[in-house]
Amino acid sequence: MDRQTASATFPSAAAAVADARRFVRKVLADWGMEEAADDAVLATSELATNAVAYAGTSFEVSCRLEGGDIEIEVRDRHPTRGIEMPGVTASSGRGLPSIARLAASWGVSYDQRTKGVWFRLPRPGADGGTAQHGAPADEAAAPEAQAPGIAGAERAARDFASLDRPAETGLEPAAQARDDRLGGDRLGGDRLEAAGMGETPAAGDRLLRSPAAVEAMEDAVTAVREVLGADGAAVLLTERDGRLIMGASSGMAAEMPLDGLTVGGLAPAVRAGSPWVAPDAADPAAAALRAGSLAAAPLESQGRLTGLLVAVASAPGRFQEADGARLGRLADEISLSLEKARVGELERSWRGWLSFVAEASDLLAGTLDQERTMALVAQLVVPRLATWCAVYTVTEAEPARLAYVWHADETRSDGLRDLLDQARSAPPMDAPGPWNGLAGAPEDVRAAAGDTADDQAYAFPLIARGRRIGSIVIGRPAADRFQRSAIELAEELSRRAALAVDNARLFSAQTAMSSALQRSLLPPGIPEIPGLEVAVVYEPAGEGSEVGGDFYDVFESGVRPGSPQPASRWRFAIGDVCGTGPEAAAVTGLARHALRILAAEDMSVPGVLARLNRLILGEGERGRLLTLLHGEIAARRRRDGVTIRLTSAGHPPPLVLDPEGGVREAASPQPLLGVFDGVEFHTDTLELRRGEVLLCVTDGVTERRSGGRLLGDGHGLERLLAGCTGLSAGAVAARIQRAVRDFGPEPSNDDVALIVLRAS
Repeated sequence: MDRQTASATFPSAAAAVADARRFVRKVLADWGMEEAADDAVLATSELATNAVAYAGTSFEVSCRLEGGDIEIEVRDRHPTRGIEMPGVTASSGRGLPSIARLAASWGVSYDQRTKGVWFRLPRPGADGGTAQHGAPADEAAAPEAQAPGIAGAERAARDFASLDRPAETGLEPAAQARDDRLGGDRLGGDRLEAAGMGETPAAGDRLLRSPAAVEAMEDAVTAVREVLGADGAAVLLTERDGRLIMGASSGMAAEMPLDGLTVGGLAPAVRAGSPWVAPDAADPAAAALRAGSLAAAPLESQGRLTGLLVAVASAPGRFQEADGARLGRLADEISLSLEKARVGELERSWRGWLSFVAEASDLLAGTLDQERTMALVAQLVVPRLATWCAVYTVTEAEPARLAYVWHADETRSDGLRDLLDQARSAPPMDAPGPWNGLAGAPEDVRAAAGDTADDQAYAFPLIARGRRIGSIVIGRPAADRFQRSAIELAEELSRRAALAVDNARLFSAQTAMSSALQRSLLPPGIPEIPGLEVAVVYEPAGEGSEVGGDFYDVFESGVRPGSPQPASRWRFAIGDVCGTGPEAAAVTGLARHALRILAAEDMSVPGVLARLNRLILGEGERGRLLTLLHGEIAARRRRDGVTIRLTSAGHPPPLVLDPEGGVREAASPQPLLGVFDGVEFHTDTLELRRGEVLLCVTDGVTERRSGGRLLGDGHGLERLLAGCTGLSAGAVAARIQRAVRDFGPEPSNDDVALIVLRAS
């Protein structure tokens, strides 16, 4: 297969992770590699999240296809920071165990300016139709692990919260070797021997969720009855607490309860891993199954007891030692089948866990509202990982504050909030750990909260960009202990939640600052002008996180402060500074305030523009280009309209609408400000008579885009204004504003400002 490549660059933003996933999925679909897309997308998601959270730079995703192998690399621009292997104190590289789990190989590469983490996936189907790490392909692609959204990942998260960690439950040698190279916390690798050898039982409830395992157990009990001629047969599975549960049964065993049978109560032969025969009901297993005689053999996997294969008869002495030996051989065969099914179910849950984390990251990246982000965090946790969740926030100015509470039982939410309000403050911890703060609440509050007051709780710090910004506390009833896997999944979510909450907090602060600055650059009010209706519209582009460059103003002129004489002249201005942000805001503030100051000195309209042009040029590199329409309004003696002297410095020309529906331009074009020194401006005089309308707009109106077409193309604004005949100034402004909004399917990417003057 020829070499194919595709790459794309993404900004350092939480939403970029989802964009990177979509890019990889589309590329693999174009290459006909859809079967590998899920693994590739999940691994890319982990690496892109690391690039955003820890490198803090833009990143590039490169996909290469050569000889059927897929190689994907995520490269950021922080080459001096190494990859920290995930350990107890590591604060980065948390997604690398997932990469090691999913990929055939992976590594880190550097050049002089960038650092990349790459992984390689084999061509789909190259291993003979099996999924990775030995799981059958039809088992590894669980529907619930691939379903989008919270609902689709709910089953996967619940399954992962109840299983043993992957390295504790039998990886194939290649996968185990990759985990060994990681060192530190390799998904529980250094605890494998302690957790999985000798008599320690394995959890059997997972096998009951595997269709392949259930089928294998049903076939086994049928084979046992045929081979031994038994009255009944059963497969008993071990639970973590040592109990034995029924996996499959037939004959008389199907009607018999286990009566609390445990691994500790079995015959000594179990400890030796040998089958045994019980001639009468004195054997604990025979007594539990209410059998007259019994033959049994242990089911083992990697030195762990996973269950028993049992044949029972109603009469004593039914089985001989030879029957026990044959049963032992059958047990060896079914042990292999069950192990294969269990690993397949484990792979499916592991992929489901990764899908859940990826979908959670998508949801968290989808909002920049701080309150909504905290609510989403709590609802991701409850009820999947805990019965309730509380989110605390911390700032430099105040201690921990309870920001959000969510309980699976809504009737208990108020009591839980009161309990947490009166409990000890959220712990200022830097690592997850148990929290006993509920015990510090007053007795009357604890009594009002009922059983919730005795819940066990676990706290996770929210740390983003090296700062602790809060904590998450999750709780469960005292009898429902936290599984280690649930805690680790909650810890992973807390890391991603911390970045999302911090992004939302920074965005909220920036938006508030920008809004305050934007308000300061707009006039506090519009004066009443006799014989003239005035309407204004201002809409900043985007979500308000940046200050726009458009501005307007209408104010009295020629009147000294404190003078008893009413105003006879007024000024108006509408302008557009090139660009957005603080630099544009500086020029906007300079222009608006300079206009008022110079007009108060009775400077003419051309003189104001000439002086303002020199001021902007004097700003040097900080100056910005400015288009400006500035005019002076004077009342006519007969009060049949107003006289307007105006100058258009590089601004879209103002339009006049007469009562008959005719539209004409009202000013000649002149150079914009901030380009040439020594420009001589002149005025155009307009007699705005009763019923006539003057419309002044910024280019956010005329350049509103719909595909390749602009609103101002082909005299589009003139036709739009012609349809406003007979309307008031406010109605004209509203119609133009609505037309701008409806012109294109996408939101406008430019500020919109307009002034409507109508002689009345």
